[in-house]
Amino acid sequence: MAKIAFIGLGNMGGPMARNLVKAGHAVAVFDLSKAAVEALVADGATAAASPAEAAKAAEVVVSMLPAGAHVKSVYASEGGVIDSIAKGGLLIDCSTIDVATAREVIAVADKAGVDMVDAPVSGGVGGAAAGTLTFMVGGSDTAFERAKPFLQAMGKTIVHAGGPGNGQAAKICNNMLLGISMIGTCEAFALAEKLGLDAQKLFDISSTASGQCWSLTSYCPVPGPVPTSPANRDYAPGFATAMMLKDLKLAQEAASKAGAAIPLGNQAASLYALFDAAGKGGVDFSGIINMLRGKM
Repeated sequence: MAKIAFIGLGNMGGPMARNLVKAGHAVAVFDLSKAAVEALVADGATAAASPAEAAKAAEVVVSMLPAGAHVKSVYASEGGVIDSIAKGGLLIDCSTIDVATAREVIAVADKAGVDMVDAPVSGGVGGAAAGTLTFMVGGSDTAFERAKPFLQAMGKTIVHAGGPGNGQAAKICNNMLLGISMIGTCEAFALAEKLGLDAQKLFDISSTASGQCWSLTSYCPVPGPVPTSPANRDYAPGFATAMMLKDLKLAQEAASKAGAAIPLGNQAASLYALFDAAGKGGVDFSGIINMLRGKM
């Protein structure tokens, strides 16, 4: 059993922290939402007054925060987590943030004698609750091996993507591909409707032909063919449009800094920005099919 501080108890962080409690760890939690903290305390965690207070008593700190600015502030500010945890501690940031900030914060931790990994996740709220998340991990070999047992309590697939920041790089590349493929899948089904082709027939054909992809076979954007997809729940997330747009913007930022061409990634970002601006940020990202249909 380890003493763990968990910072950030949102839709993803709350279930992840709960799985660490279930695994038998002593978990102290912090979030700006009092209700979120109280829910975890009811499940066996203890409350901390601040991230620094939580870190002082912890061997391991895990975080799930909204953006790079929050990660930098929580970890690297004066009196923050890195200053508060004892030397030899372990830091696991599961937020999805920009690559540059992830590398900067890990460098600060390294100078302080603290191991740290960036470990963004894939699998959505359902995967967080079920403990079946995929973690894409960036950091040294030593830090990865130390983090792995804790990640295994929250996920099913743990992949070491390379050095610091490479977890973030893997996440934004993967989600850019997902955003692009979902738009293509939605376009195909929207066209099929106009041509009088039944959605189930298209699914039966494309799911076993060259159009096969995860967006089709696991997350089909029309009701029926994949009963577990958000399309069968009026596009309740799932993976919200606002979160997809965030990841596409991170991909654009990384591509700009690296000098990489991402024309389809840029187009996907533009389309999701339109969908988000129409008040659909809380809708599952597969719901963009309704924008393509002209049915907002």
